[in-house]
Amino acid sequence: MWFLVAQTMAFAIDEINRNSNLLPNVTLGYSLYDNCNKLVIGFRAALSLASGQEEQVILHETCVGTLPVLGIVGDSSSTRSMAISTVLGLYRVPMVSFSALPSINSFVRAMIQILKHFDWTWAGLLVRDDDYGLHAARSFQSDLGPYGGGCLAYTEILPWDNDPDELRRIVDVMKKSTARVVIVFAHESHMIDLMEEVGLEIEFSWTAAAVLQTPRLMPYLGGTLGIAIRRGEIPGLRDFQLQILLKMFQVNQFWEHTFQCRFAPPPAGWVEAGGALCTGQEDLESVETELLDVSDLRPEYNVYKAVYALAYALDDMLQCEPGRGPFSGHSCGNLQRLEPWQLVYYLDKVNFTTSFGDQVSFDENGDVLPIYDIINWQWLPDGRTKVQTVGEVKKSNNKYLFLYLQPPRSVCSESCPPGTRMARKKGEPECCFDCIPCSEGTINSMECTSCPEDFWSSPQRDHCVPKTTEFLSYHEPLGIFLTATSLLGTFICIVVLGIFIYHRRTPVVRANNSELSFQLLLSLKLCFLCSLLFIGRPRLWTCQLRHAAFGISFVLCVSCILVKTMVVLAVFKASKPGGEASLKWFGVLQQRGTVVVLTSVQAAICTAWLLSASPVPYKNTQYHNDKIVYECIVGSPVGFAVLLGYIGLLAILSFLLAFLARNLPDSFNEAKLITFSMLIFCAVWVAFVPAYISSPGKYADAVEVFAILASSFGLLMALFGPKCYIILLRPERNTKKAIMGRGTGP
Repeated sequence: MWFLVAQTMAFAIDEINRNSNLLPNVTLGYSLYDNCNKLVIGFRAALSLASGQEEQVILHETCVGTLPVLGIVGDSSSTRSMAISTVLGLYRVPMVSFSALPSINSFVRAMIQILKHFDWTWAGLLVRDDDYGLHAARSFQSDLGPYGGGCLAYTEILPWDNDPDELRRIVDVMKKSTARVVIVFAHESHMIDLMEEVGLEIEFSWTAAAVLQTPRLMPYLGGTLGIAIRRGEIPGLRDFQLQILLKMFQVNQFWEHTFQCRFAPPPAGWVEAGGALCTGQEDLESVETELLDVSDLRPEYNVYKAVYALAYALDDMLQCEPGRGPFSGHSCGNLQRLEPWQLVYYLDKVNFTTSFGDQVSFDENGDVLPIYDIINWQWLPDGRTKVQTVGEVKKSNNKYLFLYLQPPRSVCSESCPPGTRMARKKGEPECCFDCIPCSEGTINSMECTSCPEDFWSSPQRDHCVPKTTEFLSYHEPLGIFLTATSLLGTFICIVVLGIFIYHRRTPVVRANNSELSFQLLLSLKLCFLCSLLFIGRPRLWTCQLRHAAFGISFVLCVSCILVKTMVVLAVFKASKPGGEASLKWFGVLQQRGTVVVLTSVQAAICTAWLLSASPVPYKNTQYHNDKIVYECIVGSPVGFAVLLGYIGLLAILSFLLAFLARNLPDSFNEAKLITFSMLIFCAVWVAFVPAYISSPGKYADAVEVFAILASSFGLLMALFGPKCYIILLRPERNTKKAIMGRGTGP
């Protein structure tokens, strides 16, 4: 591999020298050094180049002059490159490492993006024991949470010396962990030593070392994903490599080695052994040999880009116009007095695109724009192994193309289902948590959040649903019953009114003040109808009208009863000697006026109440968390109390007067019926107060409607039931003689 890397550098320089548009009139040269995988040797070579003590080379006589060392491409290891660059920085000599061309930070970010793509939030981390590995571990630990939302189950450092005890300890940690994904930043030798100890069922690990592509490791590494530096294509490299090989070897020897043939005459017996004669016409384009294999150019492609980066930087510097340069006194760098640090200035600003279509530039940290291939270790059906590119990661445009439709799960705790929240486990990473059900009225899987005021959580606590609304509806059984009862009472009032009108000239109707009876029936009909205002969704007009209609209707009703009672007492008093004068105070006009005045007082109370603190509809959420109870708040409790108190005052006054008149002669015993009706009326409304106060929501409205209907039916039946009975069923008692003589009453 390293032979091809060196030849790629030579090819890039040769290609640049043949390019008339890049560095015209300048010929680049190079020196190659073998570091023998030793940092000390790499240091020696770099310092020799930087100090000008490198081996002297005899130049061609046509060269006008020589250039100093402009830059260094290498080393082949990121760890050694970081160490060497620290020293070269003192000399300000540019160094472009083809192994460290993409920075470790971007490499870590690429891994985290793939973890995030598969939703792997729980992973183990293995790193090698050097600057590269330790820096990778720190970067991974700091970036995993913010960029990937994951946690590390463990972090282990692989030893350089093949320590079996330490490796067994690490393997034991991996076996006991619930993490099904292992991230590895290590040299291939570390992984080979580790895999000798593994023999466990971890389905995925991470690495980029192609040396692990061996059949004996595939039972453990088959399916592994890795991140590799970008594979590129370099047109013309294969032909250049072929020319180099033909120069290095004798043509016949190379031909025979490549095509497994022999030129004539072959050794005795060779043809018989199954060999073939070389014709010289064999096709080099179709032959597969590792010496000419340019199908997987990864470090070679980075070398190619590194050489071109230095060349473009030098070309930009040579195009500087004198007096407009970036250096002291607006000077420019030149070939005669070129300082390496001057090239560093232009190298920072390099920006070009390769023939493969990749953009090359450096950021403020000297890191190139990262592009990675995602590779997959595959075990083919015929027993061969293969590393297949299955996707890529770009910093500017994250793009994935994976073969795995159902990757393994690797999480410490499964995501909380809807309707629960995460609760951190004490002493555990943030990826380890319990799922606790959200309380009523809250939803979500991260943090239980409260639903808006008019919404409530669904039974699964996964979304908010509108709260159910509650009010005394016309569509529910209770509302239907009360509505039907109200309409029934209204209908009965109409029927009774019709009976009384039809029989208005009969003694029973005439003897009991027919005009007040008609007014009383009309007011009772209003009492029945006003109960309908308490049914249905509360509106502003229904809230304002319901209590006013209720208060005025009942005062009108009780006022008629009070006046009837007063008339009974006046008539009885007028029947005694000297009592005729009392009747003048209870004539028809006086009766009408009294009813109007008493009703007007209630109307004034309602008007003052509505103007000062009007009843309004209200969405009550206090009774039930998951319901909205629509109700009418009275606005002013004092106004409501005065309204009820005034009705009660008139009812009590009517009851007392009727009670005093209960023993009057039978001819006037309507007082007994009034007493009984007022007793029912007062009993209903005394029971109403505590029932109303203790009933929530729509049931308070139902209690009030029931009280209205019960008291209305009580008055209707007590006052008009006996009279209708006589009119319809006992007409013989509906005569003046029967009333006056027999004392049968109404």
